[in-house]
Amino acid sequence: MGTVIFLGTGGARVMVARQLLASGGLWLDVDGVQISLDPGPGALVGATRRKLNPTKLDAILLSHRHLDHSGDVNAMIEAMTTGGLEARGTLFAPHDALEEDPVVLRYLRRYLAQIVELQPGGEYRVGPVSFRTPIAHRHHGAETYGFVFDTTGGRLAYVPDTRYFPELGEAYQADYLIVNVVLLEPRDIDHLSVPDVARLLVAIRPRKAIITHFGMSVWRAHPWEVARLLTEQTGVEVTAARDGMRFEF
Repeated sequence: MGTVIFLGTGGARVMVARQLLASGGLWLDVDGVQISLDPGPGALVGATRRKLNPTKLDAILLSHRHLDHSGDVNAMIEAMTTGGLEARGTLFAPHDALEEDPVVLRYLRRYLAQIVELQPGGEYRVGPVSFRTPIAHRHHGAETYGFVFDTTGGRLAYVPDTRYFPELGEAYQADYLIVNVVLLEPRDIDHLSVPDVARLLVAIRPRKAIITHFGMSVWRAHPWEVARLLTEQTGVEVTAARDGMRFEF
């Protein structure tokens, strides 16, 4: 059994700045392991409001260092370690999020039991949960990785921000797919659009897909309507995430 809780479904600068949708990223409870994934602004507040206990986190995963994916990483580290009173938990993050343009405060790093730098094709483990970063998203302006989790409930893939490129379909083969969609139509911006997501769904054919991390254009088009159209176009069951939504697999 695995559960994904959507602490926020808003993405990109304007949506996050206006907080039309929350921006706290995802909370995963997978085979008893608690993971904060891309804790954007509001992740800590969103977790506690939903009766989730950040002091019980086992790991924090950053796909990349952009603010809408990492704004609450320091707050979550402090909560996970009870303010540094208990050295525990692992932070998984790209190199540039730690060194070149760091988003993780250095004084907090000693609170953690371990820090792991993500690599293309890397394989990792937190307790019984194994996951990998199959490919670098080379079209996003920061070192960026998605995640594929192998769990007792099936294979779950998370595709964060990127411009579309063909290798994505092979990299994220999974039973369940969570994909960030910022744009309604393709633009000269390093983010996925709705037509890009349709191409991914056809390539991957997951049992179920969930779209999230909506930009303004998708929000104005009503994400639930976008999900319905994607289902009709691809034959894949697609759901639009909502703030606070729980998905069990």
